[in-house]
Amino acid sequence: MRKAMGLHYQMVKKRGKCMLLRSLLLVIVCSFVQFASAAQVVTSGSGLAATTTARNAFRTILGGGTVAGANGSFGGVRREINWDGVPDAFSAPNNLPANFFNANSPRGAVFSTPGNGFQVSATAASGTPVRFGNINPTYPGTFTAFSPERLFTPLSSNVMSVSFFVPGTSLPATVSGFGAIFTDVDTPNGASLQFFDAANKPIGGAIAPTSAGDVSFVGVSFDAGERIRTVLITAGNSALGPNNAPPGIDVVAMDDFIYAEPQLVGVAPLPIPALHPLGVLLLSLLVAMGGRRLVRSRRQLF
Repeated sequence: MRKAMGLHYQMVKKRGKCMLLRSLLLVIVCSFVQFASAAQVVTSGSGLAATTTARNAFRTILGGGTVAGANGSFGGVRREINWDGVPDAFSAPNNLPANFFNANSPRGAVFSTPGNGFQVSATAASGTPVRFGNINPTYPGTFTAFSPERLFTPLSSNVMSVSFFVPGTSLPATVSGFGAIFTDVDTPNGASLQFFDAANKPIGGAIAPTSAGDVSFVGVSFDAGERIRTVLITAGNSALGPNNAPPGIDVVAMDDFIYAEPQLVGVAPLPIPALHPLGVLLLSLLVAMGGRRLVRSRRQLF
């Protein structure tokens, strides 16, 4: 009886040492695990030529061709809004419904602003002054259209947001990248994008280059699985209005929006850890120890 108890004690003691060693090895292995970190890729350019180059590069990053399909869909990979297809009934001096690009022309984008709504500038054929000349007679000489001839702005505010939905539905969605073209950014930090995920957690942002009297582009894509639910856009430091004048006032209008195809909000997969070579060696040792223990257990059973 004492002999059996002694053997049992030795086995428990030995097993305890093995478990301790395995635990230590596991801690060491975990210290070599390298999870992929959040990473954003910024594409930008200032001036017509550089803006065009940057816009085209961003299109390539998001994917899809250069010819729009139904409702601005590019092969189910990305979407674009250039405002030029908006009817006169929803253009200056009339306001654009905030959900126009999820209801009238379903592209999965819904706007909001602390201001008084949104407006798309008029065409020359409409009889209303172009490039927001209906708001301020100096604006047609201030703003340049990247894709003629309509522009876009929130009203009574220089801040707005874009939230994404599965196009044509009320189902919340996310995108992997978003970019915008701004016109007449005079001051550093005068136009910017900020990004938030489905939990309303900030995940990145970027500043548009200055482009006094011209256009500029900034776009951000994420390459580590991050997903954008909402984009906060700041355009200038003052809303468009009849009395805007220097110094210190920077009014900015917007042109094309480009973003990845909105996808239904879901649970993102956990990142697969990348092991340091030493971590791989230690993990192999752990597996080997477990295998020897299994063999000994079978021998004891038989």
